[in-house]
Amino acid sequence: MVMTSIFTSAHLPVRSVSLPTRVELEPQPLLQSLKSFQDSSYNAKVTPFGLEEIQAALIGLAELYNSVGELVQSSSTQQALVHYKEGKLVEEALNESVVLIDSCSSARDIILMMKQNIQNLQSALRRKGANSSIESHIRAYYSFRRKAKKDIVSCLSALKRMENDRTTNFSLLDIPNHDLLPLIRLLREARSISISIFRELLAFLSAPVGKGKARGWLLVSQLMPVIKSGSEKGKKIANELENVDIALRSLLGQGRGNCGNDNKAEVEIAQRRLGTLASSFEGIESGLDCMFRCLVKHRVCFLNMLVH
Repeated sequence: MVMTSIFTSAHLPVRSVSLPTRVELEPQPLLQSLKSFQDSSYNAKVTPFGLEEIQAALIGLAELYNSVGELVQSSSTQQALVHYKEGKLVEEALNESVVLIDSCSSARDIILMMKQNIQNLQSALRRKGANSSIESHIRAYYSFRRKAKKDIVSCLSALKRMENDRTTNFSLLDIPNHDLLPLIRLLREARSISISIFRELLAFLSAPVGKGKARGWLLVSQLMPVIKSGSEKGKKIANELENVDIALRSLLGQGRGNCGNDNKAEVEIAQRRLGTLASSFEGIESGLDCMFRCLVKHRVCFLNMLVH
Protein backbone atom coordinates (compact mmCIF):
# COMPACT_ATOMS: atom_id res chain seq x y z
CA MET A 1 0.00 0.00 0.00
CA VAL A 2 1.44 3.32 -1.02
CA MET A 3 -0.10 6.19 0.88
CA THR A 4 2.47 8.90 0.21
CA SER A 5 0.83 9.77 -3.10
CA ILE A 6 -2.16 11.22 -1.28
CA PHE A 7 0.09 13.84 0.30
CA THR A 8 2.25 14.65 -2.73
CA SER A 9 1.68 18.39 -2.43
CA ALA A 10 3.78 19.79 0.40
CA HIS A 11 1.46 22.73 0.89
CA LEU A 12 -2.08 22.21 -0.31
CA PRO A 13 -4.13 25.39 -0.77
CA VAL A 14 -6.50 26.11 2.10
CA ARG A 15 -9.23 28.72 2.01
CA SER A 16 -9.38 31.04 4.99
CA VAL A 17 -12.63 32.71 5.95
CA SER A 18 -14.16 34.42 8.95
CA LEU A 19 -17.23 33.17 10.73
CA PRO A 20 -20.11 33.51 11.20
CA THR A 21 -20.40 33.70 7.41
CA ARG A 22 -21.98 30.41 6.33
CA VAL A 23 -19.51 28.90 3.93
CA GLU A 24 -17.85 25.55 3.33
CA LEU A 25 -14.82 25.53 5.60
CA GLU A 26 -13.22 22.17 4.99
CA PRO A 27 -9.91 22.19 3.06
CA GLN A 28 -11.26 19.39 0.88
CA PRO A 29 -8.16 17.96 -0.88
CA LEU A 30 -6.18 17.75 2.36
CA LEU A 31 -9.12 16.44 4.37
CA GLN A 32 -9.90 13.76 1.81
CA SER A 33 -6.29 12.60 1.82
CA LEU A 34 -6.24 12.34 5.60
CA LYS A 35 -9.54 10.48 5.58
CA SER A 36 -8.04 7.99 3.12
CA PHE A 37 -5.28 7.29 5.63
CA GLN A 38 -7.86 7.03 8.42
CA ASP A 39 -10.09 4.62 6.47
CA SER A 40 -7.10 2.42 5.69
CA SER A 41 -6.03 2.36 9.33
CA TYR A 42 -9.40 0.89 10.30
CA ASN A 43 -8.83 -2.14 8.09
CA ALA A 44 -6.37 -4.97 8.42
CA LYS A 45 -3.66 -4.44 5.83
CA VAL A 46 -1.70 -7.03 3.91
CA THR A 47 0.97 -4.32 3.65
CA PRO A 48 1.18 -2.39 6.95
CA PHE A 49 1.81 1.33 7.14
CA GLY A 50 5.47 2.23 7.11
CA LEU A 51 7.07 5.24 8.73
CA GLU A 52 7.09 7.18 5.46
CA GLU A 53 3.31 6.99 5.21
CA ILE A 54 2.86 7.92 8.87
CA GLN A 55 5.22 10.88 8.49
CA ALA A 56 3.25 12.14 5.48
CA ALA A 57 0.02 11.84 7.47
CA LEU A 58 1.54 13.78 10.39
CA ILE A 59 2.56 16.61 8.08
CA GLY A 60 -0.91 16.66 6.54
CA LEU A 61 -2.47 16.71 10.00
CA ALA A 62 -0.31 19.67 11.01
CA GLU A 63 -1.58 21.53 7.93
CA LEU A 64 -5.14 20.73 8.94
CA TYR A 65 -4.60 22.20 12.42
CA ASN A 66 -3.05 25.28 10.88
CA SER A 67 -6.21 25.65 8.81
CA VAL A 68 -8.35 25.34 11.93
CA GLY A 69 -6.22 28.01 13.58
CA GLU A 70 -6.85 30.39 10.72
CA LEU A 71 -10.58 29.80 10.93
CA VAL A 72 -10.89 30.70 14.61
CA GLN A 73 -8.96 33.96 14.44
CA SER A 74 -11.99 36.23 14.05
CA SER A 75 -13.46 37.69 17.23
CA SER A 76 -17.00 36.82 16.13
CA THR A 77 -16.06 33.15 15.80
CA GLN A 78 -14.40 33.09 19.20
CA GLN A 79 -17.35 34.78 20.86
CA ALA A 80 -19.73 32.27 19.31
CA LEU A 81 -17.59 29.35 20.52
CA VAL A 82 -17.28 30.75 24.05
CA HIS A 83 -20.99 31.52 24.38
CA TYR A 84 -22.27 28.19 23.09
CA LYS A 85 -23.51 26.37 26.23
CA GLU A 86 -21.21 28.50 28.41
CA GLY A 87 -18.04 27.52 26.60
CA LYS A 88 -18.73 23.81 26.24
CA LEU A 89 -17.03 23.63 22.84
CA VAL A 90 -13.95 25.47 24.08
CA GLU A 91 -13.69 23.22 27.14
CA GLU A 92 -13.93 20.11 24.97
CA ALA A 93 -11.24 21.39 22.63
CA LEU A 94 -8.95 22.03 25.60
CA ASN A 95 -9.55 18.59 27.13
CA GLU A 96 -8.89 16.88 23.80
CA SER A 97 -5.73 18.90 23.25
CA VAL A 98 -4.22 17.56 26.49
CA VAL A 99 -4.64 13.94 25.34
CA LEU A 100 -3.27 14.65 21.87
CA ILE A 101 -0.29 16.63 23.17
CA ASP A 102 0.53 13.85 25.66
CA SER A 103 0.31 11.21 22.90
CA CYS A 104 2.52 13.27 20.59
CA SER A 105 5.06 13.92 23.34
CA SER A 106 5.16 10.26 24.44
CA ALA A 107 5.65 9.02 20.87
CA ARG A 108 8.46 11.53 20.39
CA ASP A 109 10.19 10.46 23.65
CA ILE A 110 9.97 6.78 22.70
CA ILE A 111 11.46 7.46 19.28
CA LEU A 112 14.31 9.50 20.79
CA MET A 113 15.19 6.61 23.10
CA MET A 114 14.89 4.08 20.28
CA LYS A 115 17.25 6.18 18.17
CA GLN A 116 19.78 6.10 21.01
CA ASN A 117 19.48 2.32 21.24
CA ILE A 118 19.88 2.04 17.47
CA GLN A 119 23.04 4.15 17.55
CA ASN A 120 24.47 1.89 20.27
CA LEU A 121 23.67 -1.16 18.16
CA GLN A 122 25.25 0.37 15.07
CA SER A 123 28.42 1.15 17.01
CA ALA A 124 28.60 -2.40 18.38
CA LEU A 125 28.08 -3.90 14.93
CA ARG A 126 30.82 -1.72 13.45
CA ARG A 127 33.27 -3.04 16.07
CA LYS A 128 32.36 -6.61 14.98
CA GLY A 129 34.87 -8.26 17.28
CA ALA A 130 32.97 -7.43 20.48
CA ASN A 131 30.48 -10.29 20.13
CA SER A 132 29.21 -10.14 23.71
CA SER A 133 28.75 -6.38 23.31
CA ILE A 134 26.55 -6.90 20.26
CA GLU A 135 24.37 -9.37 22.11
CA SER A 136 24.07 -7.14 25.19
CA HIS A 137 23.09 -4.14 23.05
CA ILE A 138 20.46 -6.18 21.21
CA ARG A 139 18.99 -7.29 24.52
CA ALA A 140 19.06 -3.71 25.85
CA TYR A 141 17.20 -2.58 22.72
CA TYR A 142 14.52 -5.23 23.22
CA SER A 143 14.32 -4.44 26.93
CA PHE A 144 13.55 -0.80 26.18
CA ARG A 145 10.92 -1.81 23.62
CA ARG A 146 9.14 -3.90 26.26
CA LYS A 147 9.27 -1.11 28.85
CA ALA A 148 7.97 1.43 26.32
CA LYS A 149 4.88 -0.71 25.79
CA LYS A 150 3.50 0.48 29.16
CA ASP A 151 3.52 4.10 27.98
CA ILE A 152 2.10 3.09 24.61
CA VAL A 153 -0.81 1.23 26.20
CA SER A 154 -1.50 4.24 28.44
CA CYS A 155 -1.62 6.58 25.42
CA LEU A 156 -3.80 4.21 23.42
CA SER A 157 -6.21 3.92 26.36
CA ALA A 158 -6.51 7.71 26.60
CA LEU A 159 -7.11 7.98 22.84
CA LYS A 160 -9.77 5.28 22.99
CA ARG A 161 -11.56 7.02 25.88
CA MET A 162 -11.54 10.28 23.94
CA GLU A 163 -12.88 8.54 20.85
CA ASN A 164 -15.71 6.94 22.83
CA ASP A 165 -16.56 10.02 24.93
CA ARG A 166 -20.24 10.63 24.29
CA THR A 167 -20.10 14.18 25.60
CA THR A 168 -17.86 15.13 22.67
CA ASN A 169 -19.82 13.12 20.13
CA PHE A 170 -23.08 15.03 20.42
CA SER A 171 -25.26 15.38 17.36
CA LEU A 172 -24.63 18.43 15.21
CA LEU A 173 -28.40 18.86 15.18
CA ASP A 174 -28.13 19.99 18.81
CA ILE A 175 -26.29 23.15 17.79
CA PRO A 176 -28.70 26.08 17.27
CA ASN A 177 -26.07 28.35 15.70
CA HIS A 178 -25.83 26.89 12.21
CA ASP A 179 -22.97 29.24 11.37
CA LEU A 180 -20.78 27.24 13.77
CA LEU A 181 -21.56 23.89 12.15
CA PRO A 182 -18.79 23.86 9.51
CA LEU A 183 -16.13 24.77 12.07
CA ILE A 184 -17.38 22.23 14.62
CA ARG A 185 -17.47 19.59 11.91
CA LEU A 186 -13.87 20.41 11.02
CA LEU A 187 -12.79 20.29 14.68
CA ARG A 188 -14.42 16.89 15.01
CA GLU A 189 -12.72 15.64 11.85
CA ALA A 190 -9.34 16.88 13.10
CA ARG A 191 -9.84 15.08 16.41
CA SER A 192 -10.88 11.81 14.75
CA ILE A 193 -8.01 11.86 12.25
CA SER A 194 -5.52 12.73 15.01
CA ILE A 195 -6.62 9.68 16.98
CA SER A 196 -6.16 7.45 13.93
CA ILE A 197 -2.68 8.74 13.09
CA PHE A 198 -1.32 8.62 16.64
CA ARG A 199 -2.86 5.20 17.14
CA GLU A 200 -1.21 3.94 13.95
CA LEU A 201 2.19 5.29 15.02
CA LEU A 202 1.90 3.89 18.56
CA ALA A 203 0.84 0.50 17.21
CA PHE A 204 3.89 0.56 14.92
CA LEU A 205 6.16 1.25 17.90
CA SER A 206 4.58 -1.54 19.95
CA ALA A 207 5.38 -4.36 17.52
CA PRO A 208 5.73 -7.65 19.47
CA VAL A 209 9.19 -8.42 20.83
CA GLY A 210 10.67 -11.64 22.17
CA LYS A 211 9.46 -13.16 25.44
CA GLY A 212 6.19 -11.87 26.82
CA LYS A 213 5.22 -10.47 23.44
CA ALA A 214 1.82 -12.19 23.40
CA ARG A 215 0.52 -10.45 26.52
CA GLY A 216 1.98 -7.07 25.59
CA TRP A 217 0.59 -7.19 22.08
CA LEU A 218 -2.80 -8.38 23.38
CA LEU A 219 -3.12 -5.17 25.43
CA VAL A 220 -2.30 -3.08 22.38
CA SER A 221 -4.57 -5.01 20.02
CA GLN A 222 -7.50 -4.58 22.40
CA LEU A 223 -7.13 -0.81 22.09
CA MET A 224 -7.04 -0.83 18.29
CA PRO A 225 -10.13 -0.57 16.06
CA VAL A 226 -12.05 -3.77 15.33
CA ILE A 227 -10.78 -5.26 12.08
CA LYS A 228 -13.41 -5.78 9.41
CA SER A 229 -14.06 -9.40 8.58
CA GLY A 230 -12.55 -10.88 5.46
CA SER A 231 -9.72 -8.33 5.29
CA GLU A 232 -6.88 -10.46 6.69
CA LYS A 233 -6.24 -12.52 3.59
CA GLY A 234 -2.77 -12.57 2.13
CA LYS A 235 0.72 -12.63 3.54
CA LYS A 236 1.65 -9.69 5.72
CA ILE A 237 4.75 -7.78 4.69
CA ALA A 238 7.12 -6.62 7.42
CA ASN A 239 7.58 -2.91 8.11
CA GLU A 240 10.87 -1.17 8.93
CA LEU A 241 10.77 -2.09 12.63
CA GLU A 242 9.93 -5.73 11.97
CA ASN A 243 12.69 -5.96 9.35
CA VAL A 244 15.19 -4.89 12.01
CA ASP A 245 13.80 -7.47 14.43
CA ILE A 246 14.24 -10.23 11.84
CA ALA A 247 17.87 -9.24 11.29
CA LEU A 248 18.68 -8.93 15.01
CA ARG A 249 17.10 -12.29 15.86
CA SER A 250 19.16 -13.83 13.08
CA LEU A 251 22.30 -12.47 14.74
CA LEU A 252 21.25 -13.78 18.15
CA GLY A 253 20.61 -17.19 16.63
CA GLN A 254 24.06 -17.53 15.06
CA GLY A 255 25.44 -19.94 17.60
CA ARG A 256 26.00 -17.51 20.50
CA GLY A 257 29.40 -15.92 20.19
CA ASN A 258 29.78 -16.02 16.43
CA CYS A 259 28.50 -12.51 15.89
CA GLY A 260 30.94 -10.75 13.62
CA ASN A 261 32.93 -13.89 12.66
CA ASP A 262 31.04 -16.30 10.42
CA ASN A 263 28.02 -14.13 9.77
CA LYS A 264 29.38 -11.10 7.98
CA ALA A 265 26.35 -11.05 5.66
CA GLU A 266 23.94 -11.05 8.61
CA VAL A 267 25.84 -8.17 10.24
CA GLU A 268 25.69 -6.14 7.03
CA ILE A 269 21.96 -6.76 6.68
CA ALA A 270 21.38 -5.66 10.27
CA GLN A 271 23.47 -2.52 9.76
CA ARG A 272 21.58 -1.63 6.61
CA ARG A 273 18.17 -2.16 8.17
CA LEU A 274 19.12 -0.24 11.31
CA GLY A 275 20.27 2.63 9.11
CA THR A 276 16.95 2.61 7.23
CA LEU A 277 15.01 2.60 10.50
CA ALA A 278 17.11 5.43 11.96
CA SER A 279 16.59 7.55 8.83
CA SER A 280 12.85 6.90 8.93
CA PHE A 281 12.73 7.88 12.59
CA GLU A 282 14.36 11.20 11.68
CA GLY A 283 11.40 11.95 9.44
CA ILE A 284 8.87 10.88 12.06
CA GLU A 285 10.61 12.97 14.71
CA SER A 286 10.39 16.00 12.43
CA GLY A 287 6.70 15.32 11.81
CA LEU A 288 6.01 14.94 15.53
CA ASP A 289 7.87 18.17 16.33
CA CYS A 290 5.75 19.99 13.78
CA MET A 291 2.58 18.38 15.10
CA PHE A 292 3.51 19.17 18.71
CA ARG A 293 3.93 22.87 17.92
CA CYS A 294 0.58 22.92 16.10
CA LEU A 295 -1.22 21.24 18.99
CA VAL A 296 0.29 23.62 21.54
CA LYS A 297 -0.65 26.60 19.37
CA HIS A 298 -4.15 25.15 19.00
CA ARG A 299 -4.48 24.80 22.79
CA VAL A 300 -3.18 28.33 23.46
CA CYS A 301 -5.70 29.71 20.98
CA PHE A 302 -8.60 28.15 22.87
CA LEU A 303 -7.14 29.10 26.26
CA ASN A 304 -7.04 32.73 25.12
CA MET A 305 -10.74 32.58 24.36
CA LEU A 306 -11.45 32.00 28.04
CA VAL A 307 -9.22 34.90 29.08
CA HIS A 308 -10.81 37.54 26.88
